[in-house]
Order: sequence, then structure tokens, then C-alpha cells
Amino acid sequence: MRLGIDVGGTNTDVVLLNGSDIVAKDKSPTSSDVTSGIREGIEKVLASNPEAVIDAVVIGTTHFINAVTQARNLARTACIRIATPPQTIMPLTDWPEILGAACNGGIYIVRGGTQFDGRRLDTLDEDAVRGIARGLAEKEINHVAVTGTFSPLNDEDEERVAAILEEMLPELSVSLSHQIGRVGILGRENATVLNESLRPLAESVIAAFTDVLAGLSVTAPVYVTSNDGTLMTLRQVQEHPIFAIGSGPTNSMRGASALCELGELDAAVVVDVGGTTTDIGLLQGGFPRESTVSVDLGGVRSNFRMPDVVSLGIGGGSVVDTTTGKVGPASVGYRLTSEALVFGGNTLTLTDLVVAAGFVQIGNVDAVRNVPRDLVDRALTDVRERVNASIEQTKLSSGRVVIAVVGGGAPLIAPLVDDDVHVPDQPGSANAVGAALAMAGGEVDRIDSLASTTRDDVLERARSDARERAVAAGADPKTVRIVDEEDIPLSHLPEGIATRVRVRAVGDMILEGALL
Repeated sequence: MRLGIDVGGTNTDVVLLNGSDIVAKDKSPTSSDVTSGIREGIEKVLASNPEAVIDAVVIGTTHFINAVTQARNLARTACIRIATPPQTIMPLTDWPEILGAACNGGIYIVRGGTQFDGRRLDTLDEDAVRGIARGLAEKEINHVAVTGTFSPLNDEDEERVAAILEEMLPELSVSLSHQIGRVGILGRENATVLNESLRPLAESVIAAFTDVLAGLSVTAPVYVTSNDGTLMTLRQVQEHPIFAIGSGPTNSMRGASALCELGELDAAVVVDVGGTTTDIGLLQGGFPRESTVSVDLGGVRSNFRMPDVVSLGIGGGSVVDTTTGKVGPASVGYRLTSEALVFGGNTLTLTDLVVAAGFVQIGNVDAVRNVPRDLVDRALTDVRERVNASIEQTKLSSGRVVIAVVGGGAPLIAPLVDDDVHVPDQPGSANAVGAALAMAGGEVDRIDSLASTTRDDVLERARSDARERAVAAGADPKTVRIVDEEDIPLSHLPEGIATRVRVRAVGDMILEGALL
């Protein structure tokens, strides 16, 4: 059996799964310290199944995205760019002022790097790197993000800079961009800085999770879900917390696939309704479609693997402006059960509107009988239009597509969707179920020349490498399969036509002997 845990901004969900069947579940408001809510949820689930043998614990968490959006609990990080000075656009350009102040530990440009075809721009200036190291020691900066031009094609300079820094400052923590982002330097650089800034938080979060489980005598391997629906060991999360920053929507989409028995449909739209937001994404082959463009994290454009999700500031706890009829983005969040009108509070929320419209019966229906019908109609029309527009935006074609609505607020939004929808029996458990069902994965994203080979050969090598990376991540080789691939022809390289190829493989995690 697996324990699946999803820590959301409003609720913490815990489910006990036997295969894909829900044996027990618990949903409770997320506690201010987060971990106590996890402890309470696990205690309740295990108390109802005292004989359960736990094979794995899988956690999805909002710790990292909350830290970025709130610009809190972040480490000051020096940013070293390996390029050819001077630079037109400097590192951390266009970062929000508050977030930049929290993360910026100094900006440095070092001569070196490569061009887009792999040719060297210049010899790495190792003396400059040593000078930077001495300066970091004086400033007591312990975190560094290193980004080289086109380092996903040639990582030699990044690795050499890291070696020099760690030789001179053994206690230094270093993140390398070729291990994190894709080819574009600005988004990759931003993601690398955010990753390194999150590493101290990751260590404390992992320690807290470990302490909670140890206190409950749970000795099963522990994993954290990543942005693409695969599993990360605790060690991997400590090194690359950025890969777990967007796991919430992914967990819900994967859970929707299981609960609605969507299998490996070519395409299905999932609408995940929480207390604060509604996230809408596309499932392909049972996994979320990945974004092919830069993603926004706390106002910072980043370039690494993230689900392609449209997020609306609409949820069960969204506050309604009684003058304009606008719903959200402000939300009462986890205080919904005390502040909404139907629960005895004084705040008009989306939940109150849906109850007033007669779509669902929740709480005290009499409490919303005096809400003006005109206000109810205007506000729900606004929500209907925004949700359905986002669903259409998410589709790949104009034809009818399976639409699954999940999340604790699913009963509120499902009546407002114009197309036929699938709502599972336990929609509020989708996020935790998706976490529990996460798999091991591996991805290849690179540029290959076609001067002496064929496109088919390049794709086959990429598939093979992706499978090997999935196995290295802990997947059972017998279960590994390709779930996503694309290749984009490039015609501007000096050696001739090349292609950028991206392939993703997944497989069932081998639990025995998993690294913690």
C-alpha cells in the first residue's frame, strides 16, 4: 500500500491506496506549520487501518512555490554567468524587486562558454572564478548559481567553475544550469538561481517530513512528487527543489486520470478546483502536457520542465465583490468553513453563490436566501465564461474532448462547464491519489546534428537515453515507456541541419532499497 499526501494552500489530503483503490482518506485544513497537518492526517488514516503495511509514502507540497511567491525563506545566491562580456541583458533582469532582493547575492560575468553549435566562445577565465570565490568568502555568501551559454550542449565550463569554487570553498552550495533548464539562457539562469535559493528550505522541509514519519513509526521509503508527475527521492529534492515547485496541479491531473479511469486517452482536459484557484491542464497519455514556453514563477520567467497549466483565481473560498460581481482572486482559503455565509461567517464566497443558485446544498442554505439573484447571476456568468474560455484555450482541437473536474470544489464548478464532464466519486482526493500513483521518469532535451545521421536515428537514441535515465531514477525497466516526444528542425547551424529533440520516459518505481 502507498500513502499519498498533498499539502495544498487550503487543505492537506492524505489517502491510503491499495493499488489504485482508495482504502482510507482524510482531508483537513492545512495547518500554519504544514507538518502538523500532515501528522494528523496520517494518524487518522492509519488509525482506521492499523494492519496496513506501507510500501511507500509520496508527498506533494506547496512549500517551494509559496516561498517564491511570498519571497520568504530564500537564500541569497550569487549568480555567475559564463559568457563573453559585455552583456546586453544582465542576470536577474526584470525580477520583481522584493524577490530579487531576497535572492540576489551578487552578479558576476566570467569569460567563457560556447555558441549554439557547440563551438567555444572563449577560454574559461579561471583566475576570475578564483577571484569571485575570494569575494564570496568575504561576503559570507554560501550559495551560487552557475549558468553558461548553451551549457546543455556543452557543460564543461559549468563543471569546471563548480570544481574551482568547491575546491576553494568546500562548504559552498552550487547549482548548475545544465542540470536544471533548457537551452534558452535567461529562463535557465532564472530557474537555477531560484533552485539554489530554495535549497536551505528544501533541507528543512525534508527534515520535517522525515521527523513526522519517524514519529509515527512509518519506515517506508519517502518520495516527493515532481512537476512532471514522476517521483523524486528526498536527496534529489534537496539538490533540485525547483523540480517539485509545480507538483500540485500535476498531482491532481494524474489523480483525475485514475479516478475517472481515463487511461491513456490521446487527450483529456482536467479542471482542478481548490479553495483558492482553479487549475486547468491537458492530459496526454495519462500525463500532463509540458509547457514549451517560459513559465512564470512569482513574476520570474523560467525555462525548465513544468506542466502547461492555466491557473484562475477562482476557488471555493474566492471572495465575491458585491458591487461588481467579480469573483476572486482574493480568497478566504482554509478559513472557508468559518467565514463563508453558509458556514455562519460574514464573507460572500463562490461557495455561497453556488448554494444560492441551487446547484449544490452545502451548509446552511437559509444563510444565502437574501443574496440578490441579480448578483448571483452576474457573478456565476463571470465564472462560467472564464472557466470555459480557459478550457477551450487548453484544448488542442475544436472537437469534443473528455473533461474531468476534480478537487474539493469540483461540485461548485462542474455545473458551470458547458461540455459534458466527468466528476469522480471522490473528487477531493485527486491530488493525493495522483501523488501516490507517481512514477519514476527520465527526460532528454538536446540539439543533435543531422550532418552524418538521420532524424529517425536521433530520435531512437534519445528514446533510449530517456529510458536509461528513467531506470537510473529508480524505474523498473520492464515498465518503462515513452509518454512524450517532439523534435524541432533547426536550419541555421554551420554544419548543416540539426534538430532539437525532447523525449520523456516513465516507469513504475522499484521501492526496495530506495534512496532517502
